[in-house]
Amino acid sequence: MGQAPIKKKTGFSHLIAAATYSAAGARRLLGESAFRHELIAFVVAMAIFTILGASLFQYVAMAILFLLMIAFEALNTAIEEIVDRVSPEISEMGKHSKDLGSFAVFCLIIANAVYAGYVVISSFF
Repeated sequence: MGQAPIKKKTGFSHLIAAATYSAAGARRLLGESAFRHELIAFVVAMAIFTILGASLFQYVAMAILFLLMIAFEALNTAIEEIVDRVSPEISEMGKHSKDLGSFAVFCLIIANAVYAGYVVISSFF
């Protein structure tokens, strides 16, 4: 006999389930040292913004860039886990997949750093 189909949650229970899945993803991401380093860099940037008297727009723009970086870091981690599960042996395709995910995160790290640098430099002029 097969398993009974999973009943799809709707309404408020769906919202609670989705929040639970997201929280589990966040806990998983906290296990990644790269993410912890990015989180520390964000806290440092926000502290510097506070010292320099950044505008609300600058805080919001930095937070949005950081959230995008977190999202890309989560997707990169998901790609790495899927590749490791599907293809545990070293393969060129697996390497390319992981490299591309890493490059996407790198691009957002650069975007975050450039924007933070712009805010710091512009505060002196």
